[in-house]
Amino acid sequence: MSQVLEVQGMSCGHCVASITSAVEPLPGVTGVEVDLAAGTVRVDGEPDRAAVAAAIEDAGYDVVQPA
Repeated sequence: MSQVLEVQGMSCGHCVASITSAVEPLPGVTGVEVDLAAGTVRVDGEPDRAAVAAAIEDAGYDVVQPA
């Protein structure tokens, strides 16, 4: 199963690395894919959606809503 979140503020490889490193360690996450062009983050597995959003926001990005 996967979740897709719309995220604002991503623009480069550093953004990809920051979000990936923030989300990957969360319980239930089996994969993270950041799409800069689309402004989305896909999280595979069954993590808590609120925890994923909080981790992305703690990394300095804005989660808009599900894409």
